[in-house]
Amino acid sequence: MSMPGKKVLVGMSGGIDSSVTAMLLVKQGYDVTGATLKIWEEGAYLDGKWHERSCCKIGLAKFAAENLKIPYFVWDAYKEFRQIVVDDFCSEYIKGRTPNPCVRCNEKIKFSLLLEKAAGIGVDYVATGHYSRIIYNPEDKKYHLKKGLYSAKDQSYFLYRLSQDQLSKIMFPLGEYKKDEVSELAKTLDLPVDEIKESQEVCFVTREGYQEFISNYLPASVNPGRFVTTSGDVLGEHRGIAFYTVGQRRGLGIAAGERLYVTRIDTTRNEVVLGTDDELLASGLIAGDVHTISGKLFTQSRELQAKIRYRSEPVKVSVVPFEARQVRVLFDKPQRAVTPGQSIVFYDDDEVIGGGIIQESNG
Repeated sequence: MSMPGKKVLVGMSGGIDSSVTAMLLVKQGYDVTGATLKIWEEGAYLDGKWHERSCCKIGLAKFAAENLKIPYFVWDAYKEFRQIVVDDFCSEYIKGRTPNPCVRCNEKIKFSLLLEKAAGIGVDYVATGHYSRIIYNPEDKKYHLKKGLYSAKDQSYFLYRLSQDQLSKIMFPLGEYKKDEVSELAKTLDLPVDEIKESQEVCFVTREGYQEFISNYLPASVNPGRFVTTSGDVLGEHRGIAFYTVGQRRGLGIAAGERLYVTRIDTTRNEVVLGTDDELLASGLIAGDVHTISGKLFTQSRELQAKIRYRSEPVKVSVVPFEARQVRVLFDKPQRAVTPGQSIVFYDDDEVIGGGIIQESNG
């Protein structure tokens, strides 16, 4: 639905997707302004170059904005990002949970701050380069969040915490595009398409370096304890529960006759429980901090599909209301390495119903 002349603020990361988002909106006749939330400081994190992996590359965003002849701002969000995303990331690991900082950043930083800044400069809408769709249904007077039309690049998993009010002011112009179509469009902007790296899932630390990052950021996280089997036998000593995640096999430093995986983290005893691959299977889970796109919480059981991590395939589930903002989820087929702290996101076909934070798995 094009509304020429309407003012739109595009969150520009310097990547292909957000640059093409701005270009499409300019072509459709919108009054477009570009902006980047600067969420890093030189040398602030582990390797000093973490922002190269992030979704905020200011030089490239400014270049794209100049090519499009649109106003462009850089707004400092370093303090908010550190307090809301990085501190939470570390404290969750110390609690034996594995957080998803992108979900938290989208909810608390990207969309909240961009909408606030947009309102401050008299702009009606915020657009980003996410591959997802927002559809307004006049019958129920609700905004519905749907998967990107081409599932290979669907990013709706990270957006499940958006509210009705936010969705009424957000646009996802790439929701009906394929990635290769977007890459072709990017060439017309003279962007160095082949040189631009995709942002990583955790922008401020590499997957290999997160243990060092946490130990530097929170030295108290180095708190050795015992590796134990599911039957309680002691296998050795661990560095601290913050350095392990359910499903992990590498880096345990344990010699055993069979492959062992982290099956559970016991924070009260400061123990990391190791078991076999079969012991990683769970028939269900309990999720808390449940959010729904409609704003109406689950009041009765529903048969839906769910993803327990971004790259997992959707599985059939029964969602049963439990306590306030909690649900019990039963899998149609047992799932491997259900990880506390990660998000479970519920779908009805291509529509995002909502989701929650995994609290514990059921064997």
